[in-house]
Amino acid sequence: MIRSMTGYGRGEHTAHGRAMVAEVRAVNNRYLDCTVKMPRAYIFAEDALKKEVQAQVDRGKVDVFLSIQEEQGRGLQVKTDLELAKSCLAAVNGLADALDLNGGEQDLSRAQTERLKLVARFPDVLTVEKPEEDLETLQADLLEVLALALKDFNAMRATEGEKLRADILSRAQTIERLVGEIERRSPETVNAYRQRLEAKLREVLENRQIDESRILTEAAIFADKVAVDEETVRLRSHLAQLREMLTRGGATGRKLDFLVQEFNREANTIGSKCSDLNVTKLVVDLKAEIEKIREQVQNIE
Repeated sequence: MIRSMTGYGRGEHTAHGRAMVAEVRAVNNRYLDCTVKMPRAYIFAEDALKKEVQAQVDRGKVDVFLSIQEEQGRGLQVKTDLELAKSCLAAVNGLADALDLNGGEQDLSRAQTERLKLVARFPDVLTVEKPEEDLETLQADLLEVLALALKDFNAMRATEGEKLRADILSRAQTIERLVGEIERRSPETVNAYRQRLEAKLREVLENRQIDESRILTEAAIFADKVAVDEETVRLRSHLAQLREMLTRGGATGRKLDFLVQEFNREANTIGSKCSDLNVTKLVVDLKAEIEKIREQVQNIE
């Protein structure tokens, strides 16, 4: 399967009192470059999340976004420092006695309630604590939501990759047709050169006898200079490799990029050899199709 480097995926997962959302986005890049963005409290799981991305993605600039929403008050515990509370209350009572603030029994009961509220406001008398997290379980939950996002992400990349594959194969067909036309036209170029040479010699020599061997020699030298058999054979071989890579699938982007460079090399050689206007036009069309394939290959993982 051929996959595009670009794509987007999203996953949602709720577990152990947390609602988690993961988003994965990627654009083209020569190598794999993964960045994970999430709340600081969960940074301990960053390496594990990156490894999961690396296991499923070979190339691309990949950004992972994680948002975690915890249930309000989930698992929180209130703890009391009784010794500190007693000390604070004794201090408040002593101050009330010293200032003769203790009234009747009803006033005393009301005063004690207010004193308790006051003591509760002292730092460290009452503290809210969060229970210790099971980091392994939390990391497993984060990996679960990331796996959902990656599944969606890879499905999108596979769909786009199939479109790229179909387009490249279509252009490969066009290249094969152009190569066939160049092969057919090449011998005609040699014959046309021989006819022009013979006509020129007749014009120069007028009624003298023309040396046929000289014409044959000159035509043979010209044929050797403009022969493109080797280049067209290699182009056909490259086309076979291209189709085989696209059929096999996998992370073939870099190999395809190198192969397209070989296509260009053969096309440039043919262009430098040709002197026929029709062949020149065919070479221009050939190079245009190769360039379009090169642009598409840049998107393949």
